[in-house]
Amino acid sequence: MQPTMTNKSRPGFWSGLALWKKILVGMVLGVAAGAIMGPDAEMLKPIGTLFINAIKMLIVPLVFCSLVVGVTSMQDTRKMGRIGVKAVLLYLGTTAIAISIGLGLATVLTPGEGLNMVVTDAVAVGKEAPTLVQTLLNMIPKNPVGALAAGNILQIIVFALGLGIALTLSGEKAEPAIKLFESLAEAMYKLTELVMKLAPYGVFGLMAWVAGKYGMDILLPLIKVIAVVYLGCLIHVLVFYTGLISTLGRLNPVRYMKGLLNPAAVAFTTTSSSGSLPATIKASREEMGVSKSISSFVLPLGATINMDGTALYQGVCALFIAQAFGIDLTFSDYLLIIMTSTLASIGTAGVPGAGLIMLSLVLTTVGLPLEGLAIVAGIDRILDMARTSVNVCGDLMVSILVAKSENELDESVYNSSSSEMESQPESTTETQTARI
Repeated sequence: MQPTMTNKSRPGFWSGLALWKKILVGMVLGVAAGAIMGPDAEMLKPIGTLFINAIKMLIVPLVFCSLVVGVTSMQDTRKMGRIGVKAVLLYLGTTAIAISIGLGLATVLTPGEGLNMVVTDAVAVGKEAPTLVQTLLNMIPKNPVGALAAGNILQIIVFALGLGIALTLSGEKAEPAIKLFESLAEAMYKLTELVMKLAPYGVFGLMAWVAGKYGMDILLPLIKVIAVVYLGCLIHVLVFYTGLISTLGRLNPVRYMKGLLNPAAVAFTTTSSSGSLPATIKASREEMGVSKSISSFVLPLGATINMDGTALYQGVCALFIAQAFGIDLTFSDYLLIIMTSTLASIGTAGVPGAGLIMLSLVLTTVGLPLEGLAIVAGIDRILDMARTSVNVCGDLMVSILVAKSENELDESVYNSSSSEMESQPESTTETQTARI
């Protein structure tokens, strides 16, 4: 008589699904619930808010501990400098390309043409963006504890890098402290794993709220600008990123696209590059084969300075506002928009809504009316979903290329069949996901 499989040993349908599939189910159900409930769907928003709060809880300790461990694991400060230069050049270079794509698409498709808007006396006042000099000066925290408490990611990164270098140079005397940070980092990775199990439910609540609040009524008047931004984001990821993976990395771009599913889904719903960092780190190590030292250094850096999707959005929205108000921009204005957006991305926080602050800087720089912000703000959440997903995709792409150049990419993991990974139920892969 053959033994029968008990319910306890057989994984259920839900528990057997890969995380990205659960997130997708939550997203679809959330949109359906929002469409049915309308504005009443706001009652489901707290579910998503709880998930976002849990993610925010992880950001500061995860970034700090990951960077310290990443620097100390290198042992070689010259190697850290080399990796840092590679990452920053890639991040800034791809940002400039992204805004160029946005400007090009908006020029060809003219999303704001025919609106014939007029500047009124009550011009909206945008929040003053910091200058490049102010951004550089603000990178050094006067009070590291205060920077940690305030969640100033750029200052936290600088302090963590400095502390990691100091621990590395201190030799044997620093070993106890290094082991402490390694233990804390492992604990944060485990906590991240637990929080990510809540992602499908948080996504459901957030998408229900967005669908119920905005609906099609607010999308229709601005559907063209939304389409241009989303088209630009798809081109940047599917053409430019995969092209770099193929040419510079000489890797299979299909595997890169599969590895994006989880972090891109989290980024799309949370609209936070920093908030998506736990999922990005997890994907880079477990699915892409990026080494611990590279992912712990390059990804937190990218969550702060890599704003490809936001830059692309700047280009589209700047031209949309110029076209809506009938203002012609010169070639020098285009160059100024590219330079301003690229440099401003360094100091822009990876949190929801930060793109509007950058946009106010761009509009001011080229003399466009700031009241155009009010037009874009109505659909900013929808645009924020796409641009944040691109930011995260760029972070993962750069980590792969840097790891490849440093011979720290496990290509056996990168080229492994995703179907084999997904076919394993969560109960059998728990030990694999314990360390990210």
